[in-house]
Amino acid sequence: MKKQINLRLIGCAAAIAAAGLFNACKTSKSATAHNGYPSFYKVGHRGTRGLMPENTIPAMYHGLETGANTIEFDVHITKDGQVVVYHDASFTPSYTTTPEGKDIPAEKRADYTFYQMNYADIRPFIIGEKPYPAYPEQQRMRSYAPLLSEMIDSVEAYTKVHHLPKAYYLLEIKSSAKTDGKEQPAPEEYIDKLMAVKQLQPLGKRLLIQSFDMRPLQVIQRRYPAIKLGFLTDDKKNGFEQHLDQLGFTPFFYNPSYKLVTPELIKKCHDKNIQIVPWTVDDVSEMKKLKALGVDGIITDYPNRLQEAGI
Repeated sequence: MKKQINLRLIGCAAAIAAAGLFNACKTSKSATAHNGYPSFYKVGHRGTRGLMPENTIPAMYHGLETGANTIEFDVHITKDGQVVVYHDASFTPSYTTTPEGKDIPAEKRADYTFYQMNYADIRPFIIGEKPYPAYPEQQRMRSYAPLLSEMIDSVEAYTKVHHLPKAYYLLEIKSSAKTDGKEQPAPEEYIDKLMAVKQLQPLGKRLLIQSFDMRPLQVIQRRYPAIKLGFLTDDKKNGFEQHLDQLGFTPFFYNPSYKLVTPELIKKCHDKNIQIVPWTVDDVSEMKKLKALGVDGIITDYPNRLQEAGI
């Protein structure tokens, strides 16, 4: 009987030790699985377009305050070679007005193409004062299109002062082969201008770059292979395999329109160790559905709704 008890005790101890070893391995794997990257990307689209004037510094602050761990924004190159944060290649009349507060006529938009303007002439235009019916919760305020350097400096300082986690930056390159030389420089020169922004290098793993245009991604992959890249798509004709063939490398992210996401697409991404982060998901029930399917993040105009979705 005594021998039997001892055997049981030894068996229990072995089981406990094995469980401890398993849990230790599991914890270690969990801690290093993302290698310094978020376990789930909570991405504030254009900062937080649903709540603040998009792609402005206040939008970046508010996105991080309301639940985002990553801020997404768009960049363009100006005539004098600076990198400005704004979505379209020219001022959008629906939410931007002239320095005098007047509407920009739609037929005059081409006159305000950033690649044909110096930044000193871009800065005075007003973002956020004009009512924006598409986003009724968006706070009305006077802001402007910042330089990328200023935006990063401001966000880094803000998170430090307010004891917020350091932000991840999901930078979207806006370009197209059809508009080279008109709305942006060719890819090699574009990347020269972008990477000349000295604030990018200290970000390290917190800098993530995505684009619908494969060309700048290919340039970055060749010249800056440590930067994690994402391919954006709403392409209903070509699929995942075709995109990887066209890219010529395996991206870190595959970021489709959320309507294209299926369990099969998620599996294809994960089988190749690619993270999938769909856009732009503003409905709470859709957020829950996508999270349950196994996506690696969500890009949303309303990062405040992620908590409501249990994310």
